Amino acid sequence: MSSSPRTVLLHYHLFKNAGTSLDAILKGHFQDRWLTQEFAPKGGNNTPLVQDWIRATPQGVAYSTHTAIGPLPQVDGVKIIPLILLRDPVKRVISAYKFERQQQVDNWGANLAKTADLEGYVKARLAVGNDRQCRNFQTSRLASLQGGDAPELDRAIAGLKKIHAEGLVGLVSDFTGFIDRLNTLVQKFYPSFNGEVVRSNVTGKDSAPDPEVIKLLTQSNLDDARVLAHAETLLNRD
Repeated sequence: MSSSPRTVLLHYHLFKNAGTSLDAILKGHFQDRWLTQEFAPKGGNNTPLVQDWIRATPQGVAYSTHTAIGPLPQVDGVKIIPLILLRDPVKRVISAYKFERQQQVDNWGANLAKTADLEGYVKARLAVGNDRQCRNFQTSRLASLQGGDAPELDRAIAGLKKIHAEGLVGLVSDFTGFIDRLNTLVQKFYPSFNGEVVRSNVTGKDSAPDPEVIKLLTQSNLDDARVLAHAETLLNRD
């Protein structure tokens, strides 16, 4: 008689999308069975590295990474439940800017944020063609889940649907609702799981950004807004 497959959670941790709060919940319950790792981009598909990570850590239950790109991983004998949180793209960029201003690291983004105002930060990042931080970041990450030559937005929506079908999509604007649904899902496999809402890595509120910056960010993130609207429609149907 075959045994039940090992079931694991895979958190696609998108920068400034409440991922640190979700990780705190997962780590709080699973302790050393919560694992995190980052990966080289490998030309836009590092799924084989993610699969190797899951195979090599049979004790793992909850996995979190900022850098997994490519199709959803598949591992023999393992049921992988993907998790992702999406956010209003304008709010996400503003939060990223505030966070990078506070970061004690030496990289281009953090150094830029410390020396430029929000408008300068946004314009500088938009001027770099392959920098997606301020331009449809969530769309680009979701699109990597779906191969082919279709337009990026179409692939992103297809990737969104895959995660929704196989795991859990959540909205930062309804984090509590996401955790409620996470509890219901995870308790099917780990009955003692009971995540409670915690807020980690939260940036404080400042004065309202200049309307011209908001306009620029809105225009630069139209696809992210469409992806978010599609996610809201999917969740409203559930």
